[in-house]
Amino acid sequence: MVQPSPAIKSPPVARGNASWMLFFALDSIVILASMGMAYALRYLVVWPGMVGALVREVPSEFYVSWSAFAPIGVLLLLLVQVQFAIRGMYRLPTNAGWTANLRIIFNSTTTAAALLVIVVFSYRPLYYSRLVIAFAFVLVMVSLSIVRLVIVLVRRLRWSRGLDRERYLVIGDSDISHSVMAGVVARPHLGYTLVGYVADRDESGNENSAQPLHFHHLGTIAGLADVLRDHAVDHVIIALPFFEHHRLPQIIDTCRQSNVDFRMVPDLFELSFDKVDIGEFDGLPLIGLRDVSIQGLNMIMKRALDLVLTIVISPFVLLLSAIIAIAIKIDSPGSIVFAQTRVGANGRHFKVYKFRTMVEDAEARKAELITQNEADGPIFKIRNDPRRTRVGQLLRRTSLDELPQLWNIARGEMSWVGPRPATPDEVARYQAWHLRRLAAKPGLTGLWQVSGRSDTTFEEMVRLDIYYVEHWSLLMDLRIVAQTIPTVLSGRGAY
Repeated sequence: MVQPSPAIKSPPVARGNASWMLFFALDSIVILASMGMAYALRYLVVWPGMVGALVREVPSEFYVSWSAFAPIGVLLLLLVQVQFAIRGMYRLPTNAGWTANLRIIFNSTTTAAALLVIVVFSYRPLYYSRLVIAFAFVLVMVSLSIVRLVIVLVRRLRWSRGLDRERYLVIGDSDISHSVMAGVVARPHLGYTLVGYVADRDESGNENSAQPLHFHHLGTIAGLADVLRDHAVDHVIIALPFFEHHRLPQIIDTCRQSNVDFRMVPDLFELSFDKVDIGEFDGLPLIGLRDVSIQGLNMIMKRALDLVLTIVISPFVLLLSAIIAIAIKIDSPGSIVFAQTRVGANGRHFKVYKFRTMVEDAEARKAELITQNEADGPIFKIRNDPRRTRVGQLLRRTSLDELPQLWNIARGEMSWVGPRPATPDEVARYQAWHLRRLAAKPGLTGLWQVSGRSDTTFEEMVRLDIYYVEHWSLLMDLRIVAQTIPTVLSGRGAY
C-alpha cells in the first residue's frame, strides 16, 4: 500500500537555514529586551522594603541613561550569540529536548556575562551599574529558557497531531531495516514519521518475510530519486545488509543530488540489537554487544515505579472493579475473573487475570472459529467475536478487562509497561528472533499498545517489543503510560 504524495515542501537545507535565521532573530530580540528590562529594574522600578533600599540608592553622579547602556546591550548580544555558535545552539536537531537547550543557554550566558563584566569594568569601572549586568544575566537566561521551553512544547504538540514531522525513508528490507522502521514509528513524539521504504528484494533471503502494514514499500532503489521527490522526504536512513553495500555510491549520489540528508546504519552481520560497547586494544577498535537494558539498577527502578503506580491507583481500581464485577454477574452466568496461563520473563509461566468478557465455553468454541482469525502470526483475534458478552464488548473496547492484572503487577509477574503477555501456544510458534521479546516482564501496556493495539501486526509488535527491551528508560515507561490514556479513551485498535 502506497501513501498518497504529500504537498511539495522546500528542501531540508533551505528549511534549516530559514529556521536558523528565525531563531537567531528571536534570540537577539529576547537578549536586547532582557537588557532593557534589566535597566528598568535597576533605575526605574520602585522596589519595596529592604530590596528598595539596596537598589534605589543610586547617587546622581552614577545615574546612567538608557542610551549609554545600548552599546552594552549590543555587546552582550554579540557575546551570547558567539557562545551559541561555538556550542552549537543553532545546530541542535529539531527534536532536541529542553534540557539540551537549557545546558547551552546556561553555559553561554554565564560565559558571556563574565566576559561582559571584564570588558566593561576594565574600560569604565565606575560608570556602569553591576546590578544591571546581574539583572541582565538572570533575565537573559530565564527568558531564553522560557522561549525554548515554549518552542519545544509547541513542536511536540504539533508532532502529536501529525503536523510538521520530519519525513523519513528507509532503504532496505532486512531485519535491520525493519528494526530502524520500528524505531521511527515508535517515536512520533520526537517529530518522526515514516514515509516507507525502498528495496529491490527481501535482503534477508526469506521468501515469506512479513511486510508490516505500517511499512509502505514505495519502489526500488533505481527509482529512489522519484520517491524522494514525490514523497517530500527529509531524511534517508540506509539500512542495507553488508552484501548490498556496493549500492551505497549510487544511493548517496542520488541523495546529494536531491538535497536530502542521509545516514547509514552499521550492519553487524544482521544481529538483532544495535547497542554496542566500543573499546580499544593495542590501537585496534573492539566492538562488544550490550545486554538488555532492564537489569541491575534499572530493574530495581522499574519495579519501584510499578509498585508506586499500583499503590496510587489501587483505591480507584478497587471501586471500579466492584462495579464491573456486578455488571458481569448480571449480564451473563459464569465467573467474574478469567485466569489464563501466559509466558512471562525468560519463559516462566504464570496465571494472568482478566475480567471475563466472553461466554463460559469460549475456549471450547475457539477451534470452530479458527478460520475467522483476523490477526497474523500466532495470535488469535476476531474483531466481532461471537463469544463476547455485552459487558465484555465494552470492557474490551476500553481495556478495563485488564484491571485485575494489577494483581499480577503486585506479585512481580508483570509490569505496567512491557511486551504483550503471550500464551504458551503462541510462544511455541515463535521464530528464534521472536524470543528476544521475552527478556522483559510482560506489561499492562507497551509500545504495541500506543502504536495501534490490535491493528498492529505481529511482526511489528515483536519489533516494537525488542526495541523497548533494548532501549528501556524510566522516562520511556512514564511516557508510554501517559500515551496509553488517550489511546484507551479513543478505543483505537481495541477488539
